[in-house]
Amino acid sequence: MKILLQRVKNCSVDVNGKRVSEIGRGMLALVGIEAHDTEEEALWLAKKTVNLRIFEDEAGKMNLSVKDICGEILAVSQFTLAGDTSRGNRPGFETAARPEQAKPLYEYYVQKLEEQGITVKTGIFQADMQVALINDGPVTFMLERKK
Repeated sequence: MKILLQRVKNCSVDVNGKRVSEIGRGMLALVGIEAHDTEEEALWLAKKTVNLRIFEDEAGKMNLSVKDICGEILAVSQFTLAGDTSRGNRPGFETAARPEQAKPLYEYYVQKLEEQGITVKTGIFQADMQVALINDGPVTFMLERKK
């Protein structure tokens, strides 16, 4: 499971020209799920997402979490994060989870974020989404749990 995490000033998701989600200050979490992923990885990554200190404190140091700043998270499923670009010029998706496995794990990740007291908005699973954001910094991290 891979989470591409971006610190944002604001962020939104549109589907078919209609706004389906938006947040203010917080994080955009692009969520890629691979075939070998389990709820254990999703739980670990949800805790890491909420507690990662990537927001600046009064001294200008990255010392605050999204929870500390009362920020929000926009979680968007991102199939292409599971793409393998090591061979040729066309990504392969053999390691990506099938939708019937990926959707419950994505929903579990979102549930575990919410259980930690965070306001979470989402995109629409498997939809063609347009994501707009103002990346604050820019600050971007790739979260993965190595087995």
